[in-house]
Amino acid sequence: MEFGRLITAMVTPFDAQGRIDWEATGRLIDYLIEDQESDSLVLSGTTGESPTLSDEEKLALFRFSVERAAGRCKIIAGTGSNNTSHSIHLTQEAEACGVDGILLVAPYYNRPSQEGLYRHFRAIAESTGLPILLYNVPGRTGVNISAETTLRLAELPNVVATKDCAPLEQITAIAAAAPEHFRVYSGDDSATLPVLTVGGYGIVSVASHLIGSKMKRLIEAHLSGNAAEAAKLHQECYPVFKGLFECPHPVPNPVAVKYALGLKGIPVGGVRLPLVEPTEAEAAFISKLL
Repeated sequence: MEFGRLITAMVTPFDAQGRIDWEATGRLIDYLIEDQESDSLVLSGTTGESPTLSDEEKLALFRFSVERAAGRCKIIAGTGSNNTSHSIHLTQEAEACGVDGILLVAPYYNRPSQEGLYRHFRAIAESTGLPILLYNVPGRTGVNISAETTLRLAELPNVVATKDCAPLEQITAIAAAAPEHFRVYSGDDSATLPVLTVGGYGIVSVASHLIGSKMKRLIEAHLSGNAAEAAKLHQECYPVFKGLFECPHPVPNPVAVKYALGLKGIPVGGVRLPLVEPTEAEAAFISKLL
C-alpha cells in the first residue's frame, strides 16, 4: 500500500451545535486533495479530536470519507486507544468501512512496558488485513515506543510505517535499520526536512491544511537533490509549522489550525470541550501568521 509522502491529519468539522458538519467535511476533503495535494488523509487522529468522537461518529466519518475521496487519495482511520480489545473492535469495524489503512497511537496514560507495547500492536495487527501505521508521540501519551520495539514491530507483515515524534536520534536509528518495506514519517511538521535527510519518507502533517502544496515542493526538492531549494522552502514554512502550536504561547492542536482554516474561507467550526476557542491574542497572532 502506497500512502504517499504528504499525509494530512485532518480536522473534524463541527457545526454550531458541535455535531459533525458533513457538508463542511466534504468540502474539506476536496480542498485537501485538490488544493493542498494530500496523498492520504488520517481521520480521527488527535488533530481530528478523536478523544471526543464516539465510535459511531468515527465509523460514520470513515464511511463518508472513503466515499467522498473516491480513490483520489488514501483514507487512514485512527483506531488506536489504550484498550487493546477496543482498538481491535474499532479496527475491524473501520476495515468494514473500506478504509485503506489504520493509524495506531501508543497506549496513553497506562504507560505499558516495551513488551506490553509490542503485544498490544501485534494483537491489533493480527486482527486485520489492513496496513498499520504506528504513532509514537511521547509528549501526549507519556510512553515512548523505543527504536528497538519499533523495529521489532516492523517485522510484522502489515506494520508498514511509523509516524514518529521522538528525538531525531531515535528516528535516525529506526530509518537506518528498518526493513525495506517499512517507512518512517515525521509526526512533527517542523522536523519534516531533518527527518527526510536521515532517511525518513514523508510527513503526517497539520500544517498541510494551509501550506500543503508548498510542503509537497519541499519534499520534491529534497528528493531531487536540490538541498538549497529544500532548505529555502523549509525556512519559508517554518513560521507556520511553529505558529500553529505556539500562538504566541503553546496552544493545543487543533485549535489554531481550525481557526486558520476559517480565516482562509474553509470553515470547519470550533472545537469540542475540553478544548476551547483561541483567545483574542491568539486569534490575532494566527491572523497575522497567515
